[in-house]
Amino acid sequence: MTKFAHELETTARAMVAKGKGVLAIDESAPTIEKRFKTINIASTEENRRAYRDLLITAPGSAEYVSGMILYDETMRQSTSKGVPFPKALADQGIMPGIKVDKGTKELAGKPGEVVTEGLDGLRERLAEYRQLGAKFAKWRAVITIGNGIPTSACIRTNTHALARYAALCQEAGIVPMVEPEVLMDADNTIDTCYDVTSRTLTALFSELEKQGVVLEHTILKVNMVVSGKLCKVQAGVAEVAEKTVKCLRSTVPAIIPGIVFLSGGQSAELATIHLNAMNVANPHLPWPLSFSYGRALQEPCLKAWGGKSENVANAQQVLLHREKCNSLASLGKYTSEA
Repeated sequence: MTKFAHELETTARAMVAKGKGVLAIDESAPTIEKRFKTINIASTEENRRAYRDLLITAPGSAEYVSGMILYDETMRQSTSKGVPFPKALADQGIMPGIKVDKGTKELAGKPGEVVTEGLDGLRERLAEYRQLGAKFAKWRAVITIGNGIPTSACIRTNTHALARYAALCQEAGIVPMVEPEVLMDADNTIDTCYDVTSRTLTALFSELEKQGVVLEHTILKVNMVVSGKLCKVQAGVAEVAEKTVKCLRSTVPAIIPGIVFLSGGQSAELATIHLNAMNVANPHLPWPLSFSYGRALQEPCLKAWGGKSENVANAQQVLLHREKCNSLASLGKYTSEA
């Protein structure tokens, strides 16, 4: 236990408070450029700031969102009124989070597989982020399904890095959000996704234990168990809900404060429907199941904004609607009329 134990426990529990989830707005420069291309605007520093301003200052978000994950650039920017973004969030009762990994690189000797980098200098960066107001951090590991992959080496390398990152976070007084993402881009069946997700989570919790990470102060962000996008047979909502929960029950310790899902390329509506189905069918799980969506919360809002200042208020209402839908889904109370 670190000197920050009480603070870490309070933050972790607040992140998955009843009816609340986390909004991910931590897209890297290449990713936000791709998103902006869909609405035909340039990815300039000011356009990125204006868009994140829209997301961060949306009135009413605090009712549904406990925290927002920021990118390094966003952490250092301010609202149009000159308020630093971390303070603007904290003033609303929303916790600022920060993406701290440095992205993926090819894993040596393992074609088609990647490893997430960013451990060098992380202790110092975490100390600075805490000073800037960060309450939690995120590190994403990428596990790819393909011919003969993922290998055990890929899973082991990525989960080891996740555990080292998590230990450094807790030392710095920042709650680690550990995110192993099994990609849904291939032609695999839902059963293959189940197997790979199970192997990954088993390895992750083994590594967390070895590194002395306090699970009570750790949030798991994970993919749902779904069919690959290119699979000819797509699993239905009930099967996704059943297999995801079964996988989590068999691999995730009950002591974890909560689990939040990434949307992983699902449509905004389907990500909500899947989350709701899990909570409807499983009202007595050892941990809350909530959301930490990026695209599935932002995409409708981004289209409504279109890069135009006159659309900000309408885009914020669109965002608030998606936040409310997912808040209801985290309680198993979502309906299409929400």
